[in-house]
Amino acid sequence: MRWDLVCGQYWLVPVEEVSFILGVLTGCLGLGFAADRLGRLKTLLTSLTLSVVFGVLVCVSTSPPIFIVMRFCLAAASAGVYLTLYITRLELCDPSLRLLVTMVAGLTTVSGELLLLGVALSCQSWRGLLGAGAAPLSLFLTYGIPGVFPESPRWLLLSERSADLNFFSERRDRERDDESFTELDSEPSPSTYPHLSFPELVHSRNIWKNMCVLGFTSFISHGISHCYSSFRGDVRGTAPSFYWTYLLSVCAGGGAWLLLWATVNRCGRRGILLLAMTMTGLASLILLGLMEYLSEAAITVFSVMGLFSSQAAASLCVLFTAEIMPTIIRGSGVGTVLALGCVGRLTSPLMDLRNHYGYFLHHVVYSSLALLAVLSILLLPESKRKPLPQTLADGEQYRRPPLGRRRRDNVPLLATPNPET
Repeated sequence: MRWDLVCGQYWLVPVEEVSFILGVLTGCLGLGFAADRLGRLKTLLTSLTLSVVFGVLVCVSTSPPIFIVMRFCLAAASAGVYLTLYITRLELCDPSLRLLVTMVAGLTTVSGELLLLGVALSCQSWRGLLGAGAAPLSLFLTYGIPGVFPESPRWLLLSERSADLNFFSERRDRERDDESFTELDSEPSPSTYPHLSFPELVHSRNIWKNMCVLGFTSFISHGISHCYSSFRGDVRGTAPSFYWTYLLSVCAGGGAWLLLWATVNRCGRRGILLLAMTMTGLASLILLGLMEYLSEAAITVFSVMGLFSSQAAASLCVLFTAEIMPTIIRGSGVGTVLALGCVGRLTSPLMDLRNHYGYFLHHVVYSSLALLAVLSILLLPESKRKPLPQTLADGEQYRRPPLGRRRRDNVPLLATPNPET
């Protein structure tokens, strides 16, 4: 069945894009919290199962409204798969290998996006394309077989510590209330969920500051990417084809991962993030201020540079967040930063819905915010080869390093931050 989404029905296309992005946003927030409370493995298996179910339902949708709803659900479930795999992979790695493993995973994602382009060109229908994307997910349900996919050792360590604390706390309370209890009666069923102190979370100012800075940078990076990928079409009226725009964006993402791999371990996360956002802002200002004096080749060069640097900043924001957020809220922290990136991505379909009216002002606002993000990045700590924080108290220790102070780089996998080293 084909739907004629043109002329009066064209508005359903950007609405579907908005729905998909909102689904990713919802999945990042909801399933990120679930990964912290229920565990990485349970959340991953739940997300995979829902992805397969909703992937099938998308393929058999009979009307645009049903298709939009199913795409929303599929996006939410797929976001949970990406999020749980990301943080589990990071928690399983030695500190010196975190960047390398993340870079390999990023390049694998780029390869999948290039393969998707080939599948899209060869498929005769959108149902076949969506089915080809959802079918392989069913193979990964084998992660549920014991021993195939491990639970994060950091999350297990945290949950065992919380269970011990709950056990001794309840035992002490019962001893205080009744001195004649027996050992069997006093033994509670220890909780396997990490204990989160919400008052302590509210007063963790340093964690909130880091999350706000990285979330704001992610928002700008994702939002301004659209300005570069469609600059010529919005200003000069010579829009490139969809496939060329998609290919340019994917290749820029692959190049961004290669740049991060070559520089981040040498220059640090904060320095490269600062450089990427500076390049993003400069490219934007040059395009806006010197538009009338630039040739087509120069416009293309600065557009590609802006697209490249904005994608590098967006990728590094997620890695940075995963490294400085404590294990007890790492899923929620990374999910929040990804969700704010989705808010930035919403500008692309909304501009399409309004026929790109007000594009120039849209670009000016993002360029100004990019310069503000450059200043805010200076407040971030450095996480290069540093241990992952475990508790909220550990996360509070990740502060902006003082000038001229050297810290130890090689640390054990399950070590906690020590401000004295």
